[in-house]
Amino acid sequence: MSYVVAFSPEALDRLDAIEQYIAETGSPITAARYVDAIVSYCEELTQFPLRGRQRDDLMMNLRITNYRGNAIIAYLVSEASHVVTVVGVFYGGQNYDSIFQEPPPE
Repeated sequence: MSYVVAFSPEALDRLDAIEQYIAETGSPITAARYVDAIVSYCEELTQFPLRGRQRDDLMMNLRITNYRGNAIIAYLVSEASHVVTVVGVFYGGQNYDSIFQEPPPE
């Protein structure tokens, strides 16, 4: 069965930040193409949602995969509702571990 891919607001913010960074340091066209490619890659999770590495040590049901070795994609899979939620996209060696280990705000 096929899954639906959704992007959390935080993941969308991170994609915007990646695009802005690449546009400022390189080319806006290249930045847009790169981010579009990441989004397309995430959308492929509809068919193979369990492809990444399980990271329950950071958050229950969290999976991690990468795009071209430069971007880390963090996502949750709900097998009950068949939804894959992209919760973060991290670029250029950003430390994603610490983000998921922080206690939730009260």
